[in-house]
Parts: sequence; structure tokens; C-alpha cells
Amino acid sequence: MTQEAVVTKLLPGGMAEVAVKRTTACGGNCGSCESCVFQNELKTPALNKIQARPGQKVLIESQTSRIFKAAFLVYVFPLLFFLLGYLLSAAFSLGETAGIIFSFAGLIIGAVIVVLSQRRIREKDRITFEIIEFL
Repeated sequence: MTQEAVVTKLLPGGMAEVAVKRTTACGGNCGSCESCVFQNELKTPALNKIQARPGQKVLIESQTSRIFKAAFLVYVFPLLFFLLGYLLSAAFSLGETAGIIFSFAGLIIGAVIVVLSQRRIREKDRITFEIIEFL
């Protein structure tokens, strides 16, 4: 996955801090609706392979598989546990109230697993960026 960024400062070890404009699902023009609660600029370290300097526009790259893995874990995994909770209650014919309780218990368990795994992944398998060319 590639994105446009601007180098904001140089870091030790051949790294640079880059600012990436966050795109939104509504088209990216946050000034028109002002409903976004998130920053529209994200700063992250990137491997500075091309010796870019602060202020230069660059193209950064990350491993797409890691991004999809993180998205699956955060968005789909809790939903699967939610459905699993419902299916378990239905398999044992426990009734509607039990189905709701089991579904939300599954959702909470899935969310807890995501949070714990993200803490482990944050240290071991980070999503890394590399500056690959000037724009």
C-alpha cells in the first residue's frame, strides 16, 4: 500500500517522521462537513531509504498484508465472536434473552482478545513504513 506524505523531521537510525493525510469514507473534505472527530493528519516514523529532508513530499509504502490483517482483527474478529455467541445459544435452544446475552458476551470476549493481541503485536509485528520515492 502506498501513500503520499511529507517529511516533518529526521530521526536517528536512518528514519524520518512523515505526516500522512488521513482520507475519510465521505470523500476526504473534512472542511465541508466538520463531522470528523479524528485528526486528518497522522505522523509516523518511516525508514528513510532515499535521504529525504524535512518539507519534501514523498511516497511511502507499507506491507498491505499487515494492514489487512490488522483490519480483520479489529473489525471482523469481534463480529465473529458475536455470531458465535448467538449460534451457541440457538444450538442449545436457550431462548431470545439468552441469545442476546451470549451474543454480547461473545462480542466482549472478541474485543478483549483484540485488545490483548494488539498489545502483543504492537511490540513484535508493527506496521512499518518506508520512503520509496520523491514526489
